[in-house]
Amino acid sequence: MDIGVLLPTGTAQWDKGDDPRELVAFGRDAERAGFSSLFVNDSLITPRVEALTMLAALAPATETATLGTAALLPFLRRPVQAAQSLASVDLLSGGRLTVAVGAGFPGRFGRPLYTLSELPWERRFTRLDETVALWRAVWAGADAFRGDILRFTGIPPGTRPFRSGGPPVWLGGATPAALHRTGRLYDGWLPYPPDPADYATGLHGVHRAAAEAGRAAGDITPALFVSVRVDEDTETGRRALDRYAHATYGMPLTDLERIQAVVAGSPEQVVRGLRSYVAAGARHIVVRLGAVGLRAQRDQLERLAALLPAVCDGRQPSAITTAEAIPAS
Repeated sequence: MDIGVLLPTGTAQWDKGDDPRELVAFGRDAERAGFSSLFVNDSLITPRVEALTMLAALAPATETATLGTAALLPFLRRPVQAAQSLASVDLLSGGRLTVAVGAGFPGRFGRPLYTLSELPWERRFTRLDETVALWRAVWAGADAFRGDILRFTGIPPGTRPFRSGGPPVWLGGATPAALHRTGRLYDGWLPYPPDPADYATGLHGVHRAAAEAGRAAGDITPALFVSVRVDEDTETGRRALDRYAHATYGMPLTDLERIQAVVAGSPEQVVRGLRSYVAAGARHIVVRLGAVGLRAQRDQLERLAALLPAVCDGRQPSAITTAEAIPAS
């Protein structure tokens, strides 16, 4: 069971006066607190520290945590250059990179980004799958690639990743087509369904597609992306998450939780909520901390770190202290 944290790399998660250089120390502290992975988001719409730049900074500053994207938007980058950048981060981190990818969404997080990238919105899923296939070919040393959309010859030798075959690549999304593509082509699945029952159903679909492609269910990491707020009670937690939803997405919590997994409340309620996804099959949970400002993010990191054993091995939340969770620097 792995539990990771999404670093607050976007300016929407910062207070006035926050120093983004503190994000490296934030990642180190999260690793020491017991979080097994550090993830970053990717966008051109919301100002943020660029995803691969952030992971490159974390690579020498951390030792054991998986470094991941949740999710990288490959269409924002030239595909061969992206293969080189990803291989470099994997190399610098000693093989700790995991790349979750997506094709973007309709609305402000989709078409405008494709326009800025000078790419067509149409056939975006084919382009995504071919980009990942191209990366894997480049990482293996291929000098040419021929797909329906992407075609390259004379590819020069590039940086080889730390691991043979390159870092694992996960897919976000829970549509029937995404489940099928995950089972056939990807190394992991990173959705955010609001209902654990939908997670279980989706994971079954991934496994069915994998079996049809001759793959084992164990070849695919079942992950989950979820927003979490640990507070005194549900009402207090939901109020704080509502502020976060407005700051990050410009929408109320009631709208956000209809499309994304959200867990908020007392320590016991948060543990119960996360365990419901574990029971549904999730084995790598990526948590977005529902707080604005690096100080508030650190407070939530501390509170959630105290709950990690309860989520992972069933210990009661009251038996875990904050002092256990975050050792002194």
